[in-house]
Amino acid sequence: MNTASEREFEGVPAHLRALLRHFADLRDGTHGDGAVSRADKERLFIAAVDFLAPYVRQALGEMNEALLSATGTIAGGAIIRSAAGDVTATWTLSWPEQSRAGIPPITLEAFFGHGFHHPHLRGATVGVWPLNVFSTADAAAELPTLRAIAAADLHNLVFQRDYRIVPAITGS
Repeated sequence: MNTASEREFEGVPAHLRALLRHFADLRDGTHGDGAVSRADKERLFIAAVDFLAPYVRQALGEMNEALLSATGTIAGGAIIRSAAGDVTATWTLSWPEQSRAGIPPITLEAFFGHGFHHPHLRGATVGVWPLNVFSTADAAAELPTLRAIAAADLHNLVFQRDYRIVPAITGS
């Protein structure tokens, strides 16, 4: 992608360019490389999910190995359309202690709400972050954001129950 926004943001750290692209989209009334229609924006969203998937799995895999003693299962990633017109792709990391505690898994979700100007990322317990991914490089730059959302989700899940849901702490 080589839009005016991209040229505007040369020299900005990669992980902040998506946020600036988000603001430029709002300013310009477009998304990506000038997409205006919902159909064009959805095509960009579906491509973004494909670019993002390996990095989502990497972030969740790192958490599984380091904090969950490799007891977790990563699932999801399929594009789902709701009757209301939302389009989402959700990945989850579930593990035995979380399941027994009756709380949601760690979640990374790419979503494009039916009334939204453009798509976003979120967790099960964490708010929204702009999703402006148009290439493998853009997706790779989101890895710190994906890690932060997953870590914040686990932190919030511990608040819902307690530290014993984290195998790396309990030795289970």
